[in-house]
Amino acid sequence: MLRRRPVVVQRRGPGLLRTAATTAVVAGTATAVSKGVSGSMDQAAMSKQQQMEQQQVTQSATNQAQAELEQMKAQLAAMQAQQLQADHARATTAAAPAAQPDLITQLQQLTQLKQAGALSEDEFQAAKAKLLSSK
Repeated sequence: MLRRRPVVVQRRGPGLLRTAATTAVVAGTATAVSKGVSGSMDQAAMSKQQQMEQQQVTQSATNQAQAELEQMKAQLAAMQAQQLQADHARATTAAAPAAQPDLITQLQQLTQLKQAGALSEDEFQAAKAKLLSSK
């Protein structure tokens, strides 16, 4: 009788357990990397959003300051216009009565000179007539 040799089957490639373990390690690594990248992207997006919000706040403050400045300029221009009108009105009203106080002052000076004895009655009347005719 002939004996047959037992048939030995050679394995070709890794075993089932080794393949499953390798797959689990690769999947776990991929998941960890994916979460890390996602977290980085979320942080970058949040940072960009915060930066844009800060720019909007800054722009809003700048616009408000510009509006206040324009309002102040308008108020200043209005005040200057009122001041010019008031100065013009004072100059107009002061020009007409300016002759009277000057005339009255000169007549008072003549009267004082007469009372002090520096002018005679005739000199006083002549100076007074001259003042009144010139005005």
